[in-house]
Amino acid sequence: QVQFVESGGGLVQPGGSLRLSCAASRNSFSIYRMSWYRQAPGKQRELVAAITSGGSTNYADSVKGRFTISRDNAKNTVYLQMDSLKPEDTAVYYCNGQLYSYSSYYPWGQGTQVTVSS
Repeated sequence: QVQFVESGGGLVQPGGSLRLSCAASRNSFSIYRMSWYRQAPGKQRELVAAITSGGSTNYADSVKGRFTISRDNAKNTVYLQMDSLKPEDTAVYYCNGQLYSYSSYYPWGQGTQVTVSS
């Protein structure tokens, strides 16, 4: 099993930036796809961004051009750079991985709270 620990959340004003980090409990270079999800109160968890071991990325339409996902396999860490934050980005952010393209996700961690408010 792999465990993930998210960090970097906080309170930020609209238009501000945050950088989230996700540390894996073991070598993450073999994990095919790493993803960031978020869940706002009363809503379902949704995919925000994903990155494969080859570096291919995809983003939710709502964050394209504002968020950037990256991974540092040497540090077993995935990042989510969030710029031009909006109040609707407020949510608990989670990361997870899939060992292969068809694999299930590992157990979910605690997530990190992001609040965008003036």
